[in-house]
Amino acid sequence: MRHRRPTVADLLSMKGKRQLTMLRVVTLEEAEAAEKARIDLVSVPPALLGPEFREAAPSVFAFPGLEYGDHVTAEDYIRAAFQALKAGGDAVYCAASLSTVRRMREEGIPVCGHVGLIPSKATWTGGFRAVGKTAASALEVWRQTKALEEAGAFAAEIEVVPGEVAAAISARSSMLMLSMGAGTGCDAQYLFAEDVLGANRGYYPRHAKTYRNFAAEYDRLQQERIAAFSEFAFDVRSGAYPEKGHLVGIEEKELGAFLSELEGGR
Repeated sequence: MRHRRPTVADLLSMKGKRQLTMLRVVTLEEAEAAEKARIDLVSVPPALLGPEFREAAPSVFAFPGLEYGDHVTAEDYIRAAFQALKAGGDAVYCAASLSTVRRMREEGIPVCGHVGLIPSKATWTGGFRAVGKTAASALEVWRQTKALEEAGAFAAEIEVVPGEVAAAISARSSMLMLSMGAGTGCDAQYLFAEDVLGANRGYYPRHAKTYRNFAAEYDRLQQERIAAFSEFAFDVRSGAYPEKGHLVGIEEKELGAFLSELEGGR
């Protein structure tokens, strides 16, 4: 049986003591699987939260993501954050400005930031590529981390940064550092469920590790879906469906009375 859901204080007390596990999940089925697999942390779209989510995954610590660009002002972010927390989130992921992070922290909202490769801001670091491979770039990641820490974030995702750089940064930060392709020197290992499950048919990032081949299973199910629909259409056209067992019956006496009334009403 799982223990109670951890708090921010619980997670920070684990820093440097053991590696936490983290997945991005987008369905209730994935959330339930994460719960049963004893995954520690999940990132979720806010729309997934609610009573059904917490019934499926009562013990995982959930980070609903406040999508960058969907909100404009700090008040927008704060409003969305409180809604997400009330719906069952434990902290919010936010890639907005430091002033917004600071305002959210002033309201007591636990915030997770993002450093390194930030997809929504990748144009500033050369696109979807590793960050921190030069001393100057690594120092910039360090400055971003310290700025988030000073703004009040309790955690930060550090994405596609050399492991040695990420380890040095994590060791010097009080924040929980969530590694996505940034090595084991951080506090958690973070992957997308769709990559773990092999649900993609295209590109897999270098840091991903695939444990199943759901794409092939989806293809097989689609062929079964087409076959079933085709068989249904054939049965309808040939008269094989519906059979008597598929229909509601009526006693002969009642049917006769009904038909007599119809005839008499002409």
